[in-house]
Amino acid sequence: MLRFRIKYQSHRGGAFAALLVLLLPAFCPSLFSPLGHALPSIFSSDEQNSELWAPLAHQGWRPCIESENNLVSLPTKSTGYIQVFLDGGLNQQRMGICDAVAVAKILNATLVIPHLEVNPVWKDSSSFEDIYDVGHFISVLKDEISIVRELPQEFSWSTREYYAVAIRATRVKTAPVHASANWYIENVAPILQSYGIAAIAPFSHRLAFDNLPGELQRLRCKVNFQALVFVPHINALGEALVKRLRYPVGKHSDEYIQEVVDESVHAASGKFVVLHLRFDKDMAAHSACDFGGGKAERLALAKYRQVIWQGRVLNSQFTDEELRSQGRCPLTPEEIGLLLAALGFDSRTRLYLASHKVYGGEARISSLRKLFPLMEDKKSLASEEQLAKVEGKASLLAAVDYHVSMHSDVFISASPGNMHNAVVGRRTYLNLKTIRPNMALLGQLFLNKTMEWSEFQQAVQTGHKNRQGQIRPRKPKQSIYTYPAPDCMCQQ
Repeated sequence: MLRFRIKYQSHRGGAFAALLVLLLPAFCPSLFSPLGHALPSIFSSDEQNSELWAPLAHQGWRPCIESENNLVSLPTKSTGYIQVFLDGGLNQQRMGICDAVAVAKILNATLVIPHLEVNPVWKDSSSFEDIYDVGHFISVLKDEISIVRELPQEFSWSTREYYAVAIRATRVKTAPVHASANWYIENVAPILQSYGIAAIAPFSHRLAFDNLPGELQRLRCKVNFQALVFVPHINALGEALVKRLRYPVGKHSDEYIQEVVDESVHAASGKFVVLHLRFDKDMAAHSACDFGGGKAERLALAKYRQVIWQGRVLNSQFTDEELRSQGRCPLTPEEIGLLLAALGFDSRTRLYLASHKVYGGEARISSLRKLFPLMEDKKSLASEEQLAKVEGKASLLAAVDYHVSMHSDVFISASPGNMHNAVVGRRTYLNLKTIRPNMALLGQLFLNKTMEWSEFQQAVQTGHKNRQGQIRPRKPKQSIYTYPAPDCMCQQ
């Protein structure tokens, strides 16, 4: 019997390449016949595979976001207009929108449709109206707060440009991170009373998760799960991708791929996994981890880190081994491929890659693609014509990925982040299978100098048995957008 060992060298990329060469015959036996037939079955049996794809059993929780007092009506007079300017990417802005509705409720103010800042990294100028269905947003929340698309003429001077050139009495720029409801009452309400308008910027993560009335918590979830709906063309494109993933048309020319699809009725026929692979240059640099590119890569990332964060990166004071053992390094495409393989996914698994720009480009993705030849993304599934409305617009592309992620049989994210948090929270709310990588365990396993594949696989499966969508009630200071229970879910 052949023995599979994970061997780490100083250049981690080379070690991965060697391991993938060893694993490829087991994934693709027809490419390596007759050698493939001599290999042990190190992946999943049909029974294990069936369990892998099985939907989550009911866990005793249900969505619970409607107001407990349906007789409450909007006050007849608003205290003024609230503007918020939201930075970050799609999902950070999404959470900011939910918080903005809650703050408007706290202040009994009228919310102006939030302004989305141009992200300096993604450089996407898409507006709220470009991403979300404004009419639906206003309609769903009509009994909660007043919302207007734009300010009336008397306040038309209150623009982003107006606040950019001087200190203004109507701008609130001191809102602390995770501010309490009382902070807004004490600091923003007087501005509304004096001027009839208050513009809050910055506003990301500016409302606490603790010590808020249950009505406000449920309102935040109502915004997140019901009011924020993408515009029709995003939903249409997302749905088209989902259908092509569930019912592939065999457009690929690679004979082996077609052979695998036609070979037998696989337990996962019609099913697919979404892999959110966040491995961009920003994340790689900020993590201060070593990704196997040698001295040149380490120096390049260190220089980038200095330019962007002026050396203010806490992780940089730790060694790579310390960071990995603490689970503080994002998973590379090679590492996530090994995780998926160890969990039981194989070359017949249809994988959708939700990502923007992967650090290292296609060269970094190629090993993952060899393990999962049925891997797809937006560009491989959609035509240029279909992508025309979203091409080059990071927020719209992320919205399409969000839609596909919410319709997958399994979702897994390579590292924490706003996309991970947003999707995990909603899939928890809907009781959908979602694998959360045990970063600390994986870091320690990947540091092991020599380990047999069977040992690695056993450790991975044991360490992820209870990380596949089991509901975890929110703890103090944790985000309601990642952990919607118990604030927005009721036990039955």
